[in-house]
Amino acid sequence: MLKGFRDFITRGNVVDLAVGIVIGAAFGAVINQFTQSFLEPLIKVLTGGNEVGGIFKINGVPFDYGAFINAVITFLLTALALYFFVVVPVNRMNERRARAGKLAPEEMSDEVRLLTEIRDGISRR
Repeated sequence: MLKGFRDFITRGNVVDLAVGIVIGAAFGAVINQFTQSFLEPLIKVLTGGNEVGGIFKINGVPFDYGAFINAVITFLLTALALYFFVVVPVNRMNERRARAGKLAPEEMSDEVRLLTEIRDGISRR
């Protein structure tokens, strides 16, 4: 039972998935901090510079459109970064692997060429 579990965990796809999740979580934290440290203050400055910038009230109910804008920007930055740093390189790597698998057959040696000619000559008779 432990051997089967070990084989499952050490499979390449599972390890790659685990690494991807960890890197994705760390990258998500970086993007979240970027939006909190730079974009939230920028939105507050652009919407009036007060402490509650990006919020309006209707009948005393606050609508925090600044947080929504932050979430959209965070999503877009994360998606763009993942596309350019993960998807594009993986696609290039897969294309290279596909090209490597389609290499031209090796040049036949003189012996193989001679034997092929003899075989073809015998089969014509």
